[in-house]
Amino acid sequence: MTGTGDLLQLGAHETAVLLTTAQAADALAAALRAGLDPEACPQRTSVAAPGGELLLMPAASGAYAGVKIAGVAPGNPARGLPRITGSYLLLDGPTLRPLALLDGAALTALRTPAVSALALRYLTRPGRPLRLVLFGAGPQAYGHLEAVLELRELAEAVIVARDPGRAEQLAAHARSLGVAARTGTPQDVAEADLVLCCTTAREPLFDGRLVAPEAVVVAVGSHEPDARETDTALVRRAAVYVESRAAALREAGDLLIPEAEGAIRPGHINGTLADLVAGRNSPGGPTGCPQLFKSVGMAWEDLAVAVAVYHATGANSET
Repeated sequence: MTGTGDLLQLGAHETAVLLTTAQAADALAAALRAGLDPEACPQRTSVAAPGGELLLMPAASGAYAGVKIAGVAPGNPARGLPRITGSYLLLDGPTLRPLALLDGAALTALRTPAVSALALRYLTRPGRPLRLVLFGAGPQAYGHLEAVLELRELAEAVIVARDPGRAEQLAAHARSLGVAARTGTPQDVAEADLVLCCTTAREPLFDGRLVAPEAVVVAVGSHEPDARETDTALVRRAAVYVESRAAALREAGDLLIPEAEGAIRPGHINGTLADLVAGRNSPGGPTGCPQLFKSVGMAWEDLAVAVAVYHATGANSET
């Protein structure tokens, strides 16, 4: 943690460790309860770049404003570099004076599991330990595993990934946290209470007809209209929740592709994250059908978590 003039600079480690996922989820909930409207959040701007895609995500709410500049470079992992790069600039709202510069990839790695965890507080029912099937073996998969463990007890974690070696590494990590864990196949969703999709897949990862009634599925891997992790069969039979109807129906291939196939009717989206937090949906969602939470990632979430990280440093007491 360093400072240049009045600008606080937080590296990847500081950005990642100042908050738990649960604390980040609390910050998101607090922003919604304070009246933030995700439907009015500025759109993500995407610019084609030689190595992939440059994303700009500005937001302003209350006493703060901020913008994330993120690069998505699909070829980076082969170079030994992270797929997602970037920075987050946090500003004082009234003066727009820069306050802090955070590692953008670390902020995303904290924010995304926190969004999922907040949704799961309302969509999962308390009771017996959950059987988890987790698709993916990258940073988001690790983050989501640990986020779920802060929230619920797991009976088993089954890891499904394209690379068997990385899948086993994540399973071993889960075992080190006290969870019975193994690698598996997409067919394991049939026995799952909770399915987490944290991948870069562009096609469905599993057959949605296999998902048990009242299981919960969370899909976070894509914000592109032509990419999806879940199939039309699941969307057709699921109660669907999103961060924002406008954002989901603009960016979420998981919903837009089924919509083009006639599987989504007007009113098919049951609720939003704001609805869940405000208690406008029944706890645990409707009975007798799977629950699907589709996240695309939004700028207001980055701002809420960045502000919470900034407060955790104690620096705000000086402003």
